[in-house]
Amino acid sequence: MKLNRRALLQLSAAGVSLAAFGLPARAQAIDELVIAYNVNLPAWDPTTGPSAVNPTIQGLYQAVFDQYILQQPDLKPAPGLLTEWGWNDDRTQVWMTVREGVTWHDGSPFTAEDVAWSLARVADPATGSPIQFVWGTLQNHRVEGNKVIADVKQFDPTIFKWMYFLTGYVLPKAYFEKVGAEGFEAAPIGTGPYMVEKFERNAFVRLKANANYWGGKPDFDTVTIKFVTDAAARVAEIESGNAHVTLEIPYEEYDRLKATLTGTAAPVSDIGMIFLNDIEVMTDPNVRKAAAYVIDKQTIIDRLLSGYGVPIDTLETPQYDAYDAGIKVGYNPEKAVELLAASGYSVDNPVKFKIQTTKGFKPKDYEMVQAIVGLWRKVGIEAEIEVYEIAKHYELRAADQLAPAAFYNWGNSVGDPTTSTGFAMYGPSPHSVWDGQDVIDMINPLWGEPDEAKRIDGWKKVDAHIAENALVIPLLQYVQPILSAPGVVVTPHASGALLPQLMKRA
Repeated sequence: MKLNRRALLQLSAAGVSLAAFGLPARAQAIDELVIAYNVNLPAWDPTTGPSAVNPTIQGLYQAVFDQYILQQPDLKPAPGLLTEWGWNDDRTQVWMTVREGVTWHDGSPFTAEDVAWSLARVADPATGSPIQFVWGTLQNHRVEGNKVIADVKQFDPTIFKWMYFLTGYVLPKAYFEKVGAEGFEAAPIGTGPYMVEKFERNAFVRLKANANYWGGKPDFDTVTIKFVTDAAARVAEIESGNAHVTLEIPYEEYDRLKATLTGTAAPVSDIGMIFLNDIEVMTDPNVRKAAAYVIDKQTIIDRLLSGYGVPIDTLETPQYDAYDAGIKVGYNPEKAVELLAASGYSVDNPVKFKIQTTKGFKPKDYEMVQAIVGLWRKVGIEAEIEVYEIAKHYELRAADQLAPAAFYNWGNSVGDPTTSTGFAMYGPSPHSVWDGQDVIDMINPLWGEPDEAKRIDGWKKVDAHIAENALVIPLLQYVQPILSAPGVVVTPHASGALLPQLMKRA
């Protein structure tokens, strides 16, 4: 059965909530739902600029803007602003049927023209969409009644998946052309379940429920999302009752507080990994393989993450389309010692390089890297840790200037191998720092492969090659901790997006 947004909003029920000062109160008494969020919102345009491809803020965008296609909490697609979509028989055109009866937040009607304009806008390189290379595979967007038709310039089997992924949002043509980019930033409107009432940069955004929302009005009339980037501060917010919902807190705090609050902790589509840059010592396969073999992933998860995490050996999680359970790297420190010795390295003569990491962006990110560096040291790898902000990681990665090793979390909520292995490991991609021609040659035919079974099998072969040669070090699939006041029921989304429209009261 396909669910629409109205059905999703009815998936859960709520009971009792914490009021201010942490005292018990009925959930119905909450006039303003407060969420302590883990990141700031740099910009309101969800289709252009670096913010558009930041997975951690997509939940904020999805509260205000609708995507072309709705993604359900289990990551499956469902009708959204588009009710139907597909290719013609020879795949030279795509067609989309547009939902009727929808209005923008200013009361003006949403039309097929908005869809055609939005797609053409992000396909234009001048607009600055970071995913222009995807949207640019379509051209000559046009409206025919209640349908949008576009010609296929270059076949991309994932084009409709992008319509519920990064930058896949519909914006209001007439309003945007009237107020311009700056005006839209100052007063954004969408068709989503919530409308922006007030926005204080680096502080909070206050949202008002869209009473005319096509998927049904959400439960809470007012939602304030506070930007609380410090994990300890988020713990204090939820524990004191100053916030009703929070996420991404240390797992030991989650375990402590879930006894009195409502907690959910489920695997999301986000993975922790170590990028390896093909510079300096990382051009030596023995060094790369040794660095991978000596990491005891399950022990790190158990000791640092309180068991919350799923060890993985490829850039595909079990929920991804190209996941292959047969690809294993394993923990083998003895093999690591042999490999290093073959290249002339040992504990007395260690190989040396730098590893970069964030500190506090994800639960125990820095501590995990510390533990890995400790394991490396035991076999003859000496790594210097450099801490940076996540924005710096994006900057260095885009310029192909990451250190030989760099810890990162990779989101892939559509579960397609092109948006995990593909963009992370394809040399010409701005998201990759591994430039090996062997990988490029294996991936090239897969971008436009029309046979889906052949395409997925091809990606599995790429993943096997990458694992065998240790071109990247996948570590774990993240489990996302969410806490809520008793009675406020949160429906978690496997993308990791925390959506206020999926929060219910009794």
